[in-house]
Amino acid sequence: MMYSSRRKPVLYFKEEKRFPWLWRCSRCSVFQLFVLCVVLVLASLLWLQLTCSGDMSSAQQRSAAPCPPVQDPRAKPEPEPEPEPGAWGPHTLALVVPFRERFEELLVFVPFMHSFLNKKKIRHKIIVVNQIDHYRFNRASLINVGYLESGNDTDYLAMHDVDLLPLNPALDYGFPLDGPFHVASPELHPLYHYKTYVGGILLLTKRHYKMCNGMSNRFWGWGREDDEFYRRLKKAELQLYRPTGITTGYKTFMHIHDPAWRKRDQKRVASQKQEQFKVDPDGGLSNLRYSVESRQEVTISGAPCTIINTKLECETESTPWCLLG
Repeated sequence: MMYSSRRKPVLYFKEEKRFPWLWRCSRCSVFQLFVLCVVLVLASLLWLQLTCSGDMSSAQQRSAAPCPPVQDPRAKPEPEPEPEPGAWGPHTLALVVPFRERFEELLVFVPFMHSFLNKKKIRHKIIVVNQIDHYRFNRASLINVGYLESGNDTDYLAMHDVDLLPLNPALDYGFPLDGPFHVASPELHPLYHYKTYVGGILLLTKRHYKMCNGMSNRFWGWGREDDEFYRRLKKAELQLYRPTGITTGYKTFMHIHDPAWRKRDQKRVASQKQEQFKVDPDGGLSNLRYSVESRQEVTISGAPCTIINTKLECETESTPWCLLG
C-alpha cells in the first residue's frame, strides 16, 4: 500500500524576526540596560512635569473661588436648636440619678444620656442628687429627693443608675401611661436576672410614684431597696411593664462600674438583716428628712444637668446602721 510522502506544511516563527528589539536586548550588556532604564526614567519625569504644569494652571483658575470654612476641632460645639413646639410631645422626663463620688462615671453618663434622649426626641432634665453627708449611701432616699426637687415642668421620672448605659436605640423611654416601665428588665440587665428585679432603670409617672409613697428610707448601704419597692408596686395595684422585641439580650446595656477598685458598701448588722426583707408600711415620701445645701446648673461636654447637693438625715433609733463605715 502506497503512502504519500507529502507532509502538511508547518509554519516556523523565529522570535528574533517577530520581536527584533527583544532579540537585540537579550544580547545587550549590563551597561546598555542601565542606560536604557535611565532614559525611561527621564522620559517619565518629563511627562509628569508636563502633566503637573497643566494641573497647576487649572488650579490657579479655581483659586478665585472662595474656600469652605474649616471648623476648629477645639472649638465648643454649637448648642442644639430648640425643638419646635409640639415636635417632641407634651411630656418631660426627670432623669433622677442617685450619686456619690462616681465622677468618672458621671462624665460619661451625662453626655451619653443627653444625646440618647435627644435622638429619641424626649424632653428631659438630668437631675443628679449628690449625697454629701457623713451617712452611708442611701439610693432610695436620694431618688425621693429627686422626685420632690424635679419641679412642676416634669411629669414622669426615671430612677436611673449612673453606671448603666442603654446601647439599643429601640429601648423605650417614653411616658409610661399604663404603668411603671422597667427598662433594665431581668432578661436584658447584664448582672441581675431574677423575676422581681426592678432596679437599674425604672420609669414611672409622678402620680404612680406618689401612689407608692416613694421608696423606703431605711435602706442605708447597697442593695434591697428596689426589692422593697417591687412590693410597693404590687400593693398599689400597678401593672409592671417591660420591653418586648429586644433581641440584643445581655448586650443591651453597658455596665461601666468597675468593682475591682470601687467596692460596694454591703455591710449588714443583725438588725439590718432582719429588717431588709420586710415591707416598710409607712416610710417613704411621708417621712423623708433632708436639706439641699446647693443647686448647680452645669454642662458636661455640652450636655446640661442639675446637681443637687443633698444632706440626708437619719433616725438612728430606728435605723442605727446608717452610721456603719
